[in-house]
Amino acid sequence: MNFNYTLTAAIARDLMKIEAARQTVTLTVLPPAVAEQLRQQARIRSTHYSTYIEGNRLTLAEAEQVLLEGRRFQGRERDAREVQNYYRALHQIETWAEQHTPITEDLIRRLHALIFVGPRAKPTPYRDSQNVIRDAATGAIVYLPPEATDVPGLMRALVDWIVQAEQDNIPVPLIAGLAHYQFVTIHSFYDGNGRVARALATLILYRHGYDLGRFYSLEEVYAQDLAAYYAALQTHPHHNYYEGRANADLTGWVAYFIHSMAQVFQRVAAEVRAHANQMPAPEPPELRRLDRRARLVLGLFTRQETLTGVEIARALALSPRTVRELLAVWVEAGWLEIADPARKSRRYRLSAEYRRFIGEITAV
Repeated sequence: MNFNYTLTAAIARDLMKIEAARQTVTLTVLPPAVAEQLRQQARIRSTHYSTYIEGNRLTLAEAEQVLLEGRRFQGRERDAREVQNYYRALHQIETWAEQHTPITEDLIRRLHALIFVGPRAKPTPYRDSQNVIRDAATGAIVYLPPEATDVPGLMRALVDWIVQAEQDNIPVPLIAGLAHYQFVTIHSFYDGNGRVARALATLILYRHGYDLGRFYSLEEVYAQDLAAYYAALQTHPHHNYYEGRANADLTGWVAYFIHSMAQVFQRVAAEVRAHANQMPAPEPPELRRLDRRARLVLGLFTRQETLTGVEIARALALSPRTVRELLAVWVEAGWLEIADPARKSRRYRLSAEYRRFIGEITAV
């Protein structure tokens, strides 16, 4: 598989901006509580905007309520499931990146199943018939993807290209952008291709140290100007994959993707510098002992005094059984205690030793 694009001076400048912002964030130390709060905000924004692009009707505030509070909106149950699934997928992407899980066809099929169906779904098979992308208002064909019989070969070629590009040290932002484009172009599944393409790009970036502390949401930039996003993806005037799209010049898309990424990275670098300038006193050793999941739960107590296991499971995107095991460990460690022992609605609160830190966390 070969991609046709030109590395212009503008793209090169944006790549340098990305590296500069990455360096700034890497060298800036934030209190873990602040960092986890920024990550949580980025997860919620990524979840909301990626699903919003596909027509999800929840607002950003409503998506946050669904994810952190379990709120239900009558008549928009499907919208709530979409944001819950994408949020879980982002947590899984973080885990895969931390474990350096190789990108394979099976992983992509698992990613689609997680995003489109839910956590217990089997890997989604590729589509076995043609699908057509139409303009919602006019019904006109916007894009006719490759035939279903060509999808397995195209996906195999895409995964092979990603692996080879990583070995050839092609700049990671270019790999992520081209993978995003090609996956949407192949349109491997009947639905959910856009969400998976954006999640796949995020996974590629995270795997190679372009997670920027996991403080950013590329999806937010796309959603702010959807016309520009779709125009960049439309790399050839003909709607048929076989009539030009397969060999289109991707310079415009690459320039759009890299420029969007540079904008987001510079914004995050500025935000991180601002937090660093307001740096509080060194974090107490009691907080330093908490891992990533514990810190996220600690942050939830800035909103309410007690939490149920269900609420914590929702925020961590974990199964209730896994959370019960974690809660037992945390109670034993002494930073959580049982506020209400009722079996079905057992509630937890921070121990007195840790409640005194809530003021510091709320302030940031």
